[in-house]
Amino acid sequence: MGLEWDLATDVVVVGYGAAGAAAALEATAAGAQVLVLERFAGGGASALSGGIIYAGGGTSVQRAAGVEDTPEAMYAYLEREVGDAVTPATLRRFVEESPALIEWLKGHGVPFEASLCPYKTSYPNDRYYLYYSGSEISGAFRDIPAAQRGHRVKGRGTSGKKLTGPLAAAASRLGVHVETLTRAIRLISDGTGAVIGVECHTLRDAPGRVRDRYTRLANIAAKPGIYYPPLRRRLERRMAGLERRYGTTIRVLARRGVVLSAGGFIANRDMVRLYAPAYRGGLALGTTGDDGSGILMAQQVGAAVDRMDNISAWRFLLPPSAFTGALLVDAAGRRVIDETRYGAAVGHALITEHGGKGWLLADNALLRSAIGQIGKQGAWFQRGQFETMRRTAVRGATLEEAAAKAGIDPAGLRATVEAHNTAIETGAPDPVGKPAEFTEPVGSGPYWLLDVGIKPSLTNPCPMLTLGGVVVDERSGAVKSTEGTDIPGLFAAGRTAIGICSKSYVSGLSLADCVFSGRRAGRSAAGEQVSALDQATVEGN
Repeated sequence: MGLEWDLATDVVVVGYGAAGAAAALEATAAGAQVLVLERFAGGGASALSGGIIYAGGGTSVQRAAGVEDTPEAMYAYLEREVGDAVTPATLRRFVEESPALIEWLKGHGVPFEASLCPYKTSYPNDRYYLYYSGSEISGAFRDIPAAQRGHRVKGRGTSGKKLTGPLAAAASRLGVHVETLTRAIRLISDGTGAVIGVECHTLRDAPGRVRDRYTRLANIAAKPGIYYPPLRRRLERRMAGLERRYGTTIRVLARRGVVLSAGGFIANRDMVRLYAPAYRGGLALGTTGDDGSGILMAQQVGAAVDRMDNISAWRFLLPPSAFTGALLVDAAGRRVIDETRYGAAVGHALITEHGGKGWLLADNALLRSAIGQIGKQGAWFQRGQFETMRRTAVRGATLEEAAAKAGIDPAGLRATVEAHNTAIETGAPDPVGKPAEFTEPVGSGPYWLLDVGIKPSLTNPCPMLTLGGVVVDERSGAVKSTEGTDIPGLFAAGRTAIGICSKSYVSGLSLADCVFSGRRAGRSAAGEQVSALDQATVEGN
């Protein structure tokens, strides 16, 4: 006797962020019937994000802004950032498809604007939507033609919702069905090892008032709960209680394939401690659903995982843009990194090489310049972070006095400043490779040391997200087993899977990879036909 199923479709997509929406759209375009299983109401971490798509090689937005870029320059830059996370052929395909990816998003209603940010920043305010979102103009990449490739989706505040909203709306118009408040808990395989469905725990039959309450709790847990973990944990307990009381278990048949796009595992503190114990004290950038469940379900059916110890930690120094001229030092007073580098590179250096401790040194003139810039350059959350750093900064009439107050080796800081100033005076290269146009001599006091270390902070957090996941075939998105073979009927995308950004991160690379890998997985799943399904029966559908 065959299994009994509550729902049936061609392609099941687990998780409805940017990757899941892209998979659903492409599978539908390929002629498949698609059902999405969404734990909450949709959007995922993508909706909470800044809405940056890393794209280049001559996109329509770049051309409208007068930005000259080539696929060769984009590839040369990403080749160093991406490293061996994917093969050169996959990276080349990602680059060559980049202009078309922007047009695909625009065709599904995602808005962009060609307003060029005139200063270096980690994230532009609402006046600008195209900027240097990585380390393109930093010293380590000066031999590569730089271009603004950070395409911010147009929308006020952090504009990720202006990416996921239109994609979900487009999918709905095309007939994609979404089961919200439905948590996938287990993949179902047939006797041959092929994945043929998903077992879920759902509130689909719960009273409307219960569904509404659960949705409200989930929204608060996502944001502002993201900034205050104790609140998130309390809300999670309430949500779990509603699931236990009102939830039911259902099975969903996937005639062609299952796409896992359930996010990473940054919200699963046990997994973080297991794989990357050095990454603590940061803000878990994601929703409650970024608990590694997609990865764990895949592992239960034999999937291989990789790069699970790789977490991206973002310690942003900019804006204000004046801080490109500051010095980032550690407890020994040594320089940490070129201060123009993207925040993920800064965070990586602080955690892996300097014990998570760092201070930004500014003389009085530079700090006054920074104070004058932050109001015009910063978004609301950046202004709050700057104010926290300024308010908690230590001040000293001399370098030695400031260093002693901060707990920094005074002799080490003095030596660093002298080496920095001497390089400027003599025309020598900056000691850590910062381009000359961004270097500023450390002048007269008083001196300020602003704490940019990695530790829990409500107003100046260090956001973190996981980059590892299940191993996939780079042509199809099929999940690989620990033996190196494709698991029939199973695909993965976004941060559930290894992708373009699984080695190092620049702003927009994860969302771009979500769309790139989601589309790939959706197309492949729609083209599959999993064997041994004719014996399955469907109840109630």
